[in-house]
Amino acid sequence: MTLTFTDTTEDIIDLHVVTAQDLDSWLNSADARTRTWVETFGFTAAKGQAVLIPAQDGTASLALAGLGNDRDRRRGRFLLSAAAKSLPLGTYRIASDMAQAQLETECLGWLLARYHFDRYKPGASNVPGLVAPSTIDAGRIEAIAAGEALTRDLINTPASDMGPAELETAARDLANTHGATCDVIVGDDLIMQNFPMIHAVGRASPRAPRLIDMRWGSTGPKLTLVGKGVCFDTGGLDLKPAASMGLMKKDMGGSATVLGLAHMIMSLGLPLQLRVLIPAVENAVSGNAFRPQDVLQSRKGLTVEVNNTDAEGRLVLADALALADEEETDLIISMATLTGAARVAVGPDLAPFYTDDDTHATALTSAASQVADPVWRMPFHEPYEAMIEPGIADLNNAPKGGFAGSITAALFLRRFVDRAPYMHFDIYGWQPSAAPARPVGGVGQGARAVLAALHAMLDL
Repeated sequence: MTLTFTDTTEDIIDLHVVTAQDLDSWLNSADARTRTWVETFGFTAAKGQAVLIPAQDGTASLALAGLGNDRDRRRGRFLLSAAAKSLPLGTYRIASDMAQAQLETECLGWLLARYHFDRYKPGASNVPGLVAPSTIDAGRIEAIAAGEALTRDLINTPASDMGPAELETAARDLANTHGATCDVIVGDDLIMQNFPMIHAVGRASPRAPRLIDMRWGSTGPKLTLVGKGVCFDTGGLDLKPAASMGLMKKDMGGSATVLGLAHMIMSLGLPLQLRVLIPAVENAVSGNAFRPQDVLQSRKGLTVEVNNTDAEGRLVLADALALADEEETDLIISMATLTGAARVAVGPDLAPFYTDDDTHATALTSAASQVADPVWRMPFHEPYEAMIEPGIADLNNAPKGGFAGSITAALFLRRFVDRAPYMHFDIYGWQPSAAPARPVGGVGQGARAVLAALHAMLDL
């Protein structure tokens, strides 16, 4: 869906944004009628609270939106969007001074609050329109919102309509929009072109596995994004219980996030060379499914013992990462809904990431705080390398014991990148309960932080 600012000069309502501690000061500068209305309404500038103040003739005069107290603002983000949902439909213009970063974040939050997944149940947004403030780059904010909407749409689409072929179509559509190229290797051609682990994971499904390879840009630093595209994960022969399978349409959240990020990068015309690699598979069960204790060959030449067929994401990513590392690249970033261990460690709201580059980590963490896209650095803890080294093969895809599951998965992936700086995100990709600008459902994590940090990480 389209998330844009409202372009109009008529019937615009000025919106004053106030915190709980600044409300008295604002009221002291207002006229008596406005003060009486606000007090009668019981407006306290609490988080999510809003009030529309009429003029003498009954038309809308101005509106107030509350941002809550200091604790509310420390604990939440996109707080203006919460108040926006409490306002009557119409068109609003922010009439309060804000720090630039806060203004941009709150404007983005307003646009994102207008998102709703309407593929199967059409309906209009219940959030009013917003006129873009003159001090922000409206086109940039809209491009970011569009990238996030793409990510959400892809994750929210059930696997019946979002298999490997449909994910390929989404990538091709994005490439066509931005003048990128898109090459795809499908089915048994994966074996012929040396992507054995992508083929092994996807071969049990009647929906053929594939590797999607999109390129854009001809000058500047080289950035490669690799996204896990497991369109549905039954767990394979190590079958998931029903409770664990319920959200597995989101197991392609890494691919959805890198496609959303790619849209942002291309829409903004960043001076870089972008490559997007997506191993797209369905981890299904049939007579030719790969088995526990199988030893798989990888593109890189490393052998992998399969100790759990439900640890399939790292297998398909490994072949794609090996391909990414075969050419000179300035930075490789992988994104994947990879481990439950990451959720246990940091919950659903934080995007944990791994990197050996302290400069990149600092740039990303700083950018994340500026754009309200929280991340948390995790360690490539080398003493755990022994946990992914079985006796029968080079690597183990699922160490026994359950300890440090996100770290061992990240260490596994790092084995397939030798040349380029590497960063890995173990995201959740799902909003389990509604929050300002984030309805229940698919959600992008880390993409906006990466976008904001690229200038520093790639010296753009």
